[in-house]
Amino acid sequence: MRFILAALALALTASAASASGGIGCEASDKAVKLTIQSGVTRGMGSPLFQFQAQADVLDPKAPKHLQQTAYTDENVSQYWLDGESLKMVLYRETEGDLPHGYVMVTILTTTSDNPDDEGIYKGEYFISLYDVGTDASAEALQIEHSGTVSCFVE
Repeated sequence: MRFILAALALALTASAASASGGIGCEASDKAVKLTIQSGVTRGMGSPLFQFQAQADVLDPKAPKHLQQTAYTDENVSQYWLDGESLKMVLYRETEGDLPHGYVMVTILTTTSDNPDDEGIYKGEYFISLYDVGTDASAEALQIEHSGTVSCFVE
């Protein structure tokens, strides 16, 4: 009986493991360094789990408190994954005593027609940084950059 229970537990664990995969995206240029890592299930809607991302804005005009932004599951405001495209919007506002601001990242990718590129999605990232600043008389600052991004989905 113990053997049957152990075999059943092993079978359930193995099927759960095969029902999940991962997503990884990277972009790096002179304006932005972006990394995204997440688990993804194969169920309805392919929900994300253990999501982690980091956007480093290298633009010297960017305020110090918005140059490095970390994202978690709660910062994924939109997400789409199917056999042809991976799309994602990450949004995070400043917190605490900092002036209002945000960093929003949009990922728009598609797969290649090349069968050797299975699981590879390529496209563009767009990043928008907004900061009202600390001086009420100063104008708000908005910085936008875009570039190429590569993602892998397993």
